[in-house]
Amino acid sequence: MTTFKDGDNSESVRLLMDETTEQQRPSASFSYSNWVSNVKKSTKEAYEAKPHSHWILLTLSCTSMLTAFPASSLLSRLYFSNGGQSKWIISWVAVAGWPITCLILLPLYIFRKIKPTPLNAKLVLAYTLLGFLSAADNLMYAYAYAYLPASTSSLLASSSLAFSALFGYLIVKNPMNASVINSIVIITGAMAIIALDSSSDRYDYVTNRQYFAGFFWDIMGSALHGLIFALSELVFVKLLGRRFFHVALEQQVMVSLVAFAFTTLGMVVSRDLQGMSHEAKSFEGGESRYVQVLVWSAVTFQLGVLGATAVLFLASTVMAGVLNAVRVPITSVAAVILMHDPMSGFKILSLVLTFWGFSSYIYGSSSRTPSTQAASSSS
Repeated sequence: MTTFKDGDNSESVRLLMDETTEQQRPSASFSYSNWVSNVKKSTKEAYEAKPHSHWILLTLSCTSMLTAFPASSLLSRLYFSNGGQSKWIISWVAVAGWPITCLILLPLYIFRKIKPTPLNAKLVLAYTLLGFLSAADNLMYAYAYAYLPASTSSLLASSSLAFSALFGYLIVKNPMNASVINSIVIITGAMAIIALDSSSDRYDYVTNRQYFAGFFWDIMGSALHGLIFALSELVFVKLLGRRFFHVALEQQVMVSLVAFAFTTLGMVVSRDLQGMSHEAKSFEGGESRYVQVLVWSAVTFQLGVLGATAVLFLASTVMAGVLNAVRVPITSVAAVILMHDPMSGFKILSLVLTFWGFSSYIYGSSSRTPSTQAASSSS
């Protein structure tokens, strides 16, 4: 009898535990509705926590990223397709708009009584290095625009996200989880697909050697861009140590100014600066169109960089990553419609994989725990 009672009690306890577990386990519909409710609540709280001016500025910055960067890419490609030949000129144009940022900084100095960040030997050295690397980066991308369709160069340039994550982990000690590693693998696979589909993507007047040179320099430019991003973050955290919007703008101005000086020197040495008048006369559409393409290339690129800087400051790197993911298909579709770029099935597959890789990176970045981020910042 004792054995039977013990067994009966143990069975009753097991059934009671199973019943309790079933009651505690939420249903799928309840979990989904609870998630939607939490999202609405957190969104409302986030909106009410900031003034209306914050959201207006953030909206303008997002719009700038999604329109200025694709426009800059298309204009760079238009320069070469209409008879432009100089890689130095198009890389010079990318940083020639640096005074635009100064126009935004001046009101901050005057009306908000903010003093410029004092320069020291370490900052000057850091800005010189970053400026030189930026000049080299722009020159690499110029080769990509010269030999690749705008949609292809945009897809390849998206690999900078993978390099940013890699160099951020190695240099800044940013955390890297499985989702981030997955995004690197996926984006690498997307780049390989484009390389395999070169026959349907190459312009008739571009040789195989030129196409693969553009492909190579686009990937190298993306890698260098990732390194610059990590080094800029390191300078911002270690040397500047202040997370203020005007400090980020100052860093952008100084780096662009140094890059402008290096590219100007390159134009003089290569005699491309002296040949601009001759190139303008032979440009398809005439001298006025030549000037318009270069001027708007400089303006749109600088507006895109300003928008990205503002999004990073007002929102987060995850938000900037989302917008960076969205602008890739915008550039590709715009290039197909406006410039009649070839769009094969392989390129569409590469576009889907690139977007998937961005999504994986965004998920991995947003799912970091506060303890992980604190450990990263403390190191």
